[in-house]
Order: sequence, then structure tokens, then C-alpha cells
Amino acid sequence: MKILKFGGSSVAHAHNILQAENIIKKESLQNKIIVVVSALQGTTDSLIKAANYASHQDERYIQLIKELEEKHLNLVKELIPVLDQSAWLSFVKKHFNDIEDLCNSIFVLGEFTNRIKDKITSYGEFLSSNIIAARLQYEGLDVIWMNAMDHILTDSTFTNAKVDLEITEKNIENYCKEHQNRIIIVPGFIAKDGKGNITTLGRGGSDYTSSIMAAALDADELQIWTDVSGMMTADPRLVSNAKPIPEISYHEAMELSHFGAKVLYPPTIQPVMIKNIDLRIKNTFDPKAAGTLITHNINASDSENSPVAVGISNMSHIALLTLEGSGMVGIPGISARLFQCLSLEKINVVLITQSSSEHSITLAIHENDVVHAETAVNSSFADDVKLKRIAPVKIETGLSIVALVGENMKNRSGVSAKMFGCLGNNGINIRAIAQGSSEKNISIVISEKDIKKAVNVLHEEFFESEIKQVHLYLCGIGNVGHKLIQQIYEQNEYLKEHMLINLRIAGLSNSRNMCFPEPGISKDECLRHLKNGEKASIGKFAEEIISRNLRNSVFVDVTASAEIPKIYDSLLKKSVNIVACNKIAASSDFEKYQSLKNTAKNHSCKFFFETNVGAGLPIIGTINDLIRSGDKITSIQAVLSGTLNFVFNNYDGSIPFSEVVAQAQKEGYTEPDPRLDLAGTDVARKILILAREAGYPLEFDQIENIGFLPEECMQGDVDNFYQMLLKYEDHFKNLVAEAKKGNKILKYVATFSQGKAQVGLQHIAPEDDLYHLYGKDNIVIFKTLRYSEQPLVVKGAGAGADVTASGVFADIVRAV
Repeated sequence: MKILKFGGSSVAHAHNILQAENIIKKESLQNKIIVVVSALQGTTDSLIKAANYASHQDERYIQLIKELEEKHLNLVKELIPVLDQSAWLSFVKKHFNDIEDLCNSIFVLGEFTNRIKDKITSYGEFLSSNIIAARLQYEGLDVIWMNAMDHILTDSTFTNAKVDLEITEKNIENYCKEHQNRIIIVPGFIAKDGKGNITTLGRGGSDYTSSIMAAALDADELQIWTDVSGMMTADPRLVSNAKPIPEISYHEAMELSHFGAKVLYPPTIQPVMIKNIDLRIKNTFDPKAAGTLITHNINASDSENSPVAVGISNMSHIALLTLEGSGMVGIPGISARLFQCLSLEKINVVLITQSSSEHSITLAIHENDVVHAETAVNSSFADDVKLKRIAPVKIETGLSIVALVGENMKNRSGVSAKMFGCLGNNGINIRAIAQGSSEKNISIVISEKDIKKAVNVLHEEFFESEIKQVHLYLCGIGNVGHKLIQQIYEQNEYLKEHMLINLRIAGLSNSRNMCFPEPGISKDECLRHLKNGEKASIGKFAEEIISRNLRNSVFVDVTASAEIPKIYDSLLKKSVNIVACNKIAASSDFEKYQSLKNTAKNHSCKFFFETNVGAGLPIIGTINDLIRSGDKITSIQAVLSGTLNFVFNNYDGSIPFSEVVAQAQKEGYTEPDPRLDLAGTDVARKILILAREAGYPLEFDQIENIGFLPEECMQGDVDNFYQMLLKYEDHFKNLVAEAKKGNKILKYVATFSQGKAQVGLQHIAPEDDLYHLYGKDNIVIFKTLRYSEQPLVVKGAGAGADVTASGVFADIVRAV
């Protein structure tokens, strides 16, 4: 014997019912079955709405009833053979006349009681089950319709009646002994009390009917057919990668359902749970899908290799109620008084947490109960509040509960750390925590606005460990930006396969436009979105990043703008990682630099700027490794400008200095304004950053900058700058000639020693480590306590869009 229950979506209209019919036919070939059906989708709500209209003397109830009647008449026309339709059309009309008569009475009396509500809503299941039974009979199946109201006995708690299981199970057992039909069709949700009044079984009532039937007959299996392929690892409306759970224990299913999983309502499955009857959730529209099996017989022998958790559930519109005060400590009965006063107001407590100090107790309740709860608690503890033993109850709203569920959590250490760690790394603040001693469920309370992000982060951590989704917001689409985008698209498959990371460009901005492309589009489409995007505004760009609140977010700044670093602080405070090619932030006031680093640390995110110095060379990373290992940097000598190195390697006086500089700019070695390089400003910023990373609180104005450019070259725009270079060509020739006198060459060198920094041109002899430096190469020579005699040298290409983009890319990967 199997029990099949079809929900409202499975019997929404004729097409769906025919799908259900195919399932019924197939199952009945192998087993005797009982089929419990719900009302047509939306019928119960519409019947209640019509009665509510009538109770407020709103004549719209008449039209609503007509629409429902038409829906059922059309169903008869589609499912019942033409020659036999007349009787069934009359059947539908008769009962809708009864419904209209009831609503007319409500209209006159202006009263809509729960008793009348049960009578009106009972028509939904009554009609649908009769029509479906008739359809199956006309298909030649061995079918009988059983009136649940004649066999399921309840008390008189209308709209949520309690079933007398002992009598009901005997009634069902006797009926099935008397009627040996292959298929029995039963309306769900409806019953009667001892006086013959129609009652309903409340939320999940049809599930409850099927569960009662299964328990009464010791069925082999209860199948609940719905519009999803079983219970999911998370709400698919929040998590696009949510997966069906193939097998789950009853305890796990109850935990998931309690906190919002919509497929099951926990009280309804109690009868089958007690009888150890397997329950299977299947998809009417994909019957071949395995669905979810809920059972007591989970194989625990391989718990070490089984998933830690089976699912994530969430519940919105939650409020926290906190009672605290020194008068609570060590006083028995406080909790009892609190729960009693809430119980008297029929307020359901969803979650409870209390610290061991006994100074406070916090409860989670539904937001719509807040006003009653606050009044009840303050009234109950009025004397204690007056004597200042207890503070007035504190209420926080706009919250949600997220629960991680799994029986295997009790067998594994570190689950809580993993859960809280991934949430913390994404800037999700936890307001309250609860975990029972059974360790099947870890529940947290968080802000409602963080719910989607939190569920996705947890799902990724516990169910999608193979690939982490990373959301990139890229600002600055010049040479480096274009190369970076190209590298991201070219390398993403490698990252997925070898590093389990999927980089997705979630936002782009340049000086003109900004856009937020959809996932999965090509590089060209991405740039086309930007070209057609809205007007750029760095403030709005940051607001959009924050409002989207996506997990594993990284803001990438590949500009030289002084405006963009102003948003770093607000992004870091929302746990958005920052990768900056832009040197402005790290070379700003030391207090600001330190503040940004502290903010990143305090909000569990990353602030990386390796490409501030040496493009893709691992210079800052090397300093950090030395410091972390306990070494101390005593001096730095470096050629840090690929631009200046290129210029002085290629300038010998045979061609104008201005042409060499122009060539460097053309090849992408310079800043947009080459004077930042040639005036030493860029190099000064770099040595400043290195000194700070080495642990020295240096300010920019403390760096001695020995310039070589005439003052006129620094005036006017870039075009004027090139004209001035031509004017002072003899000056530049003299610089080279002076160096050649001693068989030396010119290098623009940055030095740091004994807490002091200097940048400027130096004459470099052939035996010097800086002499053999070619093209756009950079070199950094570190002397430390450990590398005192033989210094540590980092050398390589220090300029160019490709290598700079690769350095930014490396920082992105490290950031996540």
C-alpha cells in the first residue's frame, strides 16, 4: 500500500491533473494506492477572500465566486467525456450555489467566524477530489471516492482542528477493509467534529491527511507530489545552485522545515514519523527525478565521508526580544514567567538563547507578534522594571534566521568555526546564535538585508566547495584594465579547474560610463555593456556594490584617480576586498594608510596593493614575508621606475630626450601624465609605501626628492611639458655627459636607511648591483638582520600593462 498526495500546484488545472493521472496509473499497476488531493491551486485563498469581501459588505465576492465556478466548470469540460459532462456540471453548479448562499448570509450578518470559514474552505478539496475521481473512473480505473469528513474525527478547534487519531485510524482501517478498490481518492484538509460540524486541519492540512492515512494503514511509503524535485539544499529563489537532497533523516527534515523549508510542515508528518514509514517528495512535472527520501534508516556507517550538513533553511520577518537586568541573575522562575506571558498571548517563540551569566535572555519571535509581545512582557515584569531590577524589554526588528542542518555535525569538529568564519569574511554580522545539544542544527539571527548573501555564502562553503564564486568590480579600463579583463577571461577555466575559483565581472566603470553586466557574458559583450552604460559616478558605483551585497566581492582599482580611494573605507567596512593598483591610498597620510589596513583587518577582508611598486614583481609580498618571519629591514636601495629606467637606458643624446619619453609613454610605461614619473613623485610614493610596509611610519613630505627636471617643465599641460623638454635638451645631454666622465651611467634611485628616504638621479658604476639593469626592469635590494652581508634582491620587469595586470590578477586570487 502506498499513499500519494498531490498538492495544489499538481492539480492547478487540467494539464497538471493529466500529469498526476499518469503517475497514479503507473503506481496503481504495482500497488494498491490511496490518493489525497488538495484544492485547485489558489482556490482556498479565493474562497476566504470572497467570504472576507462579503463580511465587509463588499459585493466583489459575487464576481470572485463566479470566477471560481467557471474555473471548475472548465475543468469538468476538459476532463470528463462530453456525454457525461451534464451531471458533473450540475454537481459543480449546485455546490457553488451553496457557496454563494453562505457568502450571502455572511454579507447580511457581517460576520465571518472560523466555523463558517471551515465550511466554506472545505468545498475546495471536496470539489477537486470528486472531479479527479470521476476522471479516473471514466478512464476505466478501479476507483472509489472516500469522503474524509466521514472518517477523520477532530475536536471543534475550527481552522486548526486536532485529530482524534485512535478513532480516525480505526475508521480508515475499517473503510479500506470494506472497499478493496485499487485506487481510493480522498479529499485532503477536511474533517468533522463529534457534532457533525465541518472542520479543517490547518496549515499543511492535506499533507496531514495523507500522513494520517499512511499511519492508519501501515503503508509502505507516503509520496508527496509537488512542483519541486524534493527538498533542496537551500531556497532556490535565493541560491541558483541549490540541489535536491537525495536522502535525509526525519530529524533533519523536521529541522529544515521548522525554519522555513516550504515543502513540508513539521506537525503534518508526525504520524508517519512515529510509524517509521518512509516519506518521498517527488515532482509531478518531472516524475523521473529521484526526489528526496525521508527515512529513519539513514546509513550511519560511513558518516566520516558523508556530508557535514544536508541543507540550509531560512526564515524572514523575525524580531529579537531581549530581557536583561542584574535582577535576573540567580533568580529562579524568570524564564518561566517570560514564556508564560508570551504563551497566554499565543505568541510562538522561534528561537531561544541565553548567556551563562544569566544577565539576559533573548527570544526570536515573528515580527507581527512584536506589539503584543512587548506589551505582555513589560506588563508581566512591570514591578521589576519599576525597581530597576530588570530593564524594559528590548525589541529588534528587520531580522532573519538562517539554520545549518545535518545530523553529521555532531561527529565533526570545526563546523561552527567554518560557518562563522565564512560569514565573518563576507561582513555578515551575527545578532544571536542557538544550538541544541543534539548538534543537528546551528541557528543564527542576522539582518534581513544579508539573508541572500548569507545563504549563498554558506551554500558555497558547505555544498559547492568545488568552486567559489568571486564577484569583481573593476574601476579603470585603460591599458592595464583591458589587459586584466583579457587575462581574467583567458585564465578563468584554469582557475576553476585548479584553484576552484570562478571570477565573474559584476561591475565595470571608467571615467565616462559604468555598468553591472549579467553573469556568463563574453568579454566583448562585457565591454559593450560598459560603452552603453549609465553615466559614471564613483559614489553611485560604490552604493551599488554595497546594495548588491554579493558574497566574495573584490573592488579592483586600476586608475590613478585621487577620488576613487575615497570610497575604500566604506567598501572595506562592508567586507568588500580591495585590490589597488592606484598608489594614492597607500601613499596618503600615514594615519589614513594605517586606518585602511586596520579597517580591512577588523572586517575580515583584504586590502592588497602589490602593484603599487614594481608592477607584477613580488616586492611588497617579500617585505611582508620577511616581517612575518621575524626579520627586520634595515635598508632599501631600489630602481623603482620602469619609465625612468627605460628613458635613461635609451637616452644617450643622439635623439632628443623628449622623443625617448614619448616612446616610453606610447609603450605604456608611464603614468597618464609622464611628469609624475620624471619628477620623481611616483618613485617617492613607491619608496614611501615600501618603508611603511617595512614598519616605518614615514610621511611623503619627509622624503628628500632631488629632481633633475627644470622648473619650466613642470608648468602647463602635457603638451607644454614636451615642448619644454625640447627647449632644455642641452640640460639632459649634460646630465648624461657628466655621468660618462666617470665611466658611469644614470639611474633614478630610491633609498631608505636609518628611517630616512631619498629619491634622485645617481651616477652608477659598473660594479654596482644597479648598473646591469636594462629596458623597463626594476630592482629592489633589501638589507635585513638576516640578509646583512648578502642582500636579498628582487629584479624584473617593473612596468608595462601586461605585467601590471598580472600583478593585479595575482592580488585578486590572493584576496579570495
